[in-house]
Amino acid sequence: MHFSIRYLTAYRYGANVSDNLNALRVRPATTSTQRCDEFHTRIDPEARVTRHLDYFGTEVLEFGIPTGHDHLTIDVRARVVTSAPPEPPHGPWAALRSDAYVEAAGEFLLPWQDQPAIPGVDSLEGSLGAASDPLAALRLLIELVPDTFEYRRGATYVGSTVTDLLEAGAGVCQDFVHLSLVLLRRHGIAARYVSGYLWAAPEDEGSDSLEVDTHAWLEALLPGVDGRGEPVWVGVDPTNRRFAGETHVKIGHGRFYADIPPVKGVYRGGGSSTLDANVQMSRLDPQAGARA
Repeated sequence: MHFSIRYLTAYRYGANVSDNLNALRVRPATTSTQRCDEFHTRIDPEARVTRHLDYFGTEVLEFGIPTGHDHLTIDVRARVVTSAPPEPPHGPWAALRSDAYVEAAGEFLLPWQDQPAIPGVDSLEGSLGAASDPLAALRLLIELVPDTFEYRRGATYVGSTVTDLLEAGAGVCQDFVHLSLVLLRRHGIAARYVSGYLWAAPEDEGSDSLEVDTHAWLEALLPGVDGRGEPVWVGVDPTNRRFAGETHVKIGHGRFYADIPPVKGVYRGGGSSTLDANVQMSRLDPQAGARA
């Protein structure tokens, strides 16, 4: 699929601020199933932008505005081409203990937020343990999490923990992914947090453009068929009860949300501030799409 994406973020400050330093993780990644053909960023007030790759391979754009200003606008535009991923492999539970798997998994196997243990997670963990193999566990996960918790904006906030989700009984995509990471890692399945954009138009509607939010899903590392071959990272979207596909546009990944926030910054100054952010995503004619 061919998409154009515009991510517009606008801050208004009640009083002049200065030394406004920001790091952006907004550029669609280039992977085996995705290609970013065009990418432009415009900053107002104008600022010099530098680029580098972070530890996890995500492109980071950094800029600073030293002088006084009462607003900041970040206008990001991209064109990206996606294709459907291959079918995920069936590998046995025993393959998760192989040297090849553990090496490929790295830090994405390490426990997180469940040390000490989180009350209420054990029963959910037991449900996954009944799966016949890791792939079956992923298929169970994408039903278990949305069946157990309500998707509700405002039930949590950007700094919420898995405990907050369990207590509220509701959350958003970030919370569903964080819980899923805990459950999968407890079973020895490496899992990482993914940030990106999602084409969310219903299949029975012919809309070619819509306003969306940045989205979160996860990638789990599955062992190769019969435990042989290289392990494969497979995208899983527990919020939408499905595996990630060509409607998912990946920005990057990390251990959890704090590794991959779209916009992160600090500034000097007082007064109130307001934020207005939106993502406009458009489906393009393939013939009008990207270069080969």
